[in-house]
Amino acid sequence: MKRAAIGVRMHSGWGALVAVSNNAGTVEVIDRRRIVVIPPGTPGAKQPYHFAENFELPKAEKFIASCFTASKRLAVAAVREVLDELRGRQYRVVGSAVILASGRALPPLSKILASHPLLHAAEGEFYREVFSKGCEDLDLSVTGIRERDLDESVRASFGKAATRIGKQISTLGRSLGPPWTLDQKTAALAALLVLANKQK
Repeated sequence: MKRAAIGVRMHSGWGALVAVSNNAGTVEVIDRRRIVVIPPGTPGAKQPYHFAENFELPKAEKFIASCFTASKRLAVAAVREVLDELRGRQYRVVGSAVILASGRALPPLSKILASHPLLHAAEGEFYREVFSKGCEDLDLSVTGIRERDLDESVRASFGKAATRIGKQISTLGRSLGPPWTLDQKTAALAALLVLANKQK
């Protein structure tokens, strides 16, 4: 079986997922899709912290926890589907990567609910955690890579080949067609890093 890894860049309620393999220095995108992790018809599920902003703290905690459980279930189903499809095509997924933000620790929920910028930060973290915990439930290792550290990590892992690999990723959109935006490029690079580090 050929080795592969998946990377994802999450947004509110969805993520751009890319699966790659690296065959003798040639990067191959073997799957890419938009995964949706909000249950349809649930009011407030897309932005749970915003929705819970004016709730009493116990009610807010309960609502956010309930949204997390529902979203994680959808993430597990989406990742399992990718793993099954790739296994059917003779690929073994050796790990996954999730693109992280700056990585500052969030304060307690009461402080988050009182600050609009923190609501956005918490929701970003919420969906990255949904994907990570979903992968863990499937016994798929997860590597968190801060977006601002991505280029440096690629240089550290690939050395002189880093520039060539970066160009390969940037221009893949020509052969693959859209969408091939920053979402897919960063997810693909993160997945490549997982592949490279799993060989060591």
